Amino acid sequence: MIRLFRRLLPTALLALAAATLHSTLAAATAARPPNIIFILADDLGYGDLGSYGQKRFATPHLDRLAAEGMRFTQHYGGTTVCAPSRSALLTGLHTGHTPIRGNKEVQPEGQHPLPADTRTVAKLLQRAGYATGVFGKWGLGFPGSEGTPQRQGFDRFYGFNCQRLGHHYYPDHLWDNDTKVPLAGNAHRRNGDYAPALIHQKTLGFIEANRDRPFFCFVASIIPHAELVAPESYLARHRGKYGPETPYQGVDDGPTFRQGPYASQPHPHAAYAAMVNLLDDQVGEIVATVRRLGLAENTLIVFTSDNGPSVEGGSDPAYFHSSGGLRGVKRDLYEGGIRVPMIAHWPGTVARGAVSAHISAFWDWLPTFTELAGLPTPAAVDGLSLAPTLTGRGRQAQHDYLYWEFHEGGGRVALRKGDWKVVRYEVLKAPDGPLALFNLATDPAETTDLAARHPDRVQTLGTLLRTARTDSPLFRFGQTGYLQAR
Repeated sequence: MIRLFRRLLPTALLALAAATLHSTLAAATAARPPNIIFILADDLGYGDLGSYGQKRFATPHLDRLAAEGMRFTQHYGGTTVCAPSRSALLTGLHTGHTPIRGNKEVQPEGQHPLPADTRTVAKLLQRAGYATGVFGKWGLGFPGSEGTPQRQGFDRFYGFNCQRLGHHYYPDHLWDNDTKVPLAGNAHRRNGDYAPALIHQKTLGFIEANRDRPFFCFVASIIPHAELVAPESYLARHRGKYGPETPYQGVDDGPTFRQGPYASQPHPHAAYAAMVNLLDDQVGEIVATVRRLGLAENTLIVFTSDNGPSVEGGSDPAYFHSSGGLRGVKRDLYEGGIRVPMIAHWPGTVARGAVSAHISAFWDWLPTFTELAGLPTPAAVDGLSLAPTLTGRGRQAQHDYLYWEFHEGGGRVALRKGDWKVVRYEVLKAPDGPLALFNLATDPAETTDLAARHPDRVQTLGTLLRTARTDSPLFRFGQTGYLQAR
């Protein structure tokens, strides 16, 4: 019996070791923080998805994402244009506090950089062991500056450094980390290399390459920002379906060609629908890749837009009802300029088919992602974690107020507290000028200014408005002519 025990002991120890290892791996897998894929459309309106009321074209993949996840009805961008909205997203600070508050150009390529010591969600997740990548449009630091993606927490970058050059879908180059990559297919005014397709393949490759570790994949799409350009295979599906077209005459040659001004488009309605069609397909391919890799139940996918719909380059948000019945478009601080679609998808964690009216904004994502990654909530952020709403666990904190500022168009500010919102335009001329007051519970389209009926409320919100921001040496009201509108 003793001899038999001695013979069986090694086998038993091996079996015990194997069982222990399996248990350890299972526990490690269960404890692995979620992958995060954040898909940011460019100038997609609140009403541009089928799940948000779009009737003229279909978005089946995004609608399925909404049906399988949670759709938010009161989510807001960082502000009403590109760079500051992204700055709010990455820093967890609203535009009264975030470093980049406007689209300030740096020639010949790029925008004013995020400072070197900026705390970004990418830096925090990177330090926690996440692989981090951004694919698409950056716009937060010119090449070689302290604001490039690699210096702001991203291991991997592929796309446009400059948002002005990101107007173009057949550019002469993209950036692969810090390396400028010429696109030979677009030389001599050719349309050979469609940038969103190239960027999309790099996105899928990043997900595949990091399947065995937590990753943060920021998909900063340039679709559907004007110019209105789609591959013929997509444009053909939509041409002739949207009534008589008014051609857009842009710049198709000369020294400014593909340097900012938009290309011509004879079928702008068809092109816009085709571009959203392509974006929808790309989202579908991202979801399919996550499922194929067996990562779906440990991957949070968020889809949203940086601001309201554009009226540039032939875009026609009125025709498509892109603002979803809300007042205003891009560059407005009315709801149509800042309220954006937002879908969260995480099978087994985010409730299927849920709709949330929780009031939230881009600066909420940094504390949300750090909490989900098991990190402490950073101090001195304006955001509040959305994890309780997403997971259904815990108590969801509510904002005392949301604040936005915009440094073009004479200067604009807005503040929402509960159902009430105040808006002031022409801040440069009249910093203490009249405030418009709206009750968003009864008037989400902001059709009726109630300021005269509620002077006490206007005074209270006006006082809060003045204390909501800190000054910035680069983005201070009263300073004019320092940034270009893009």
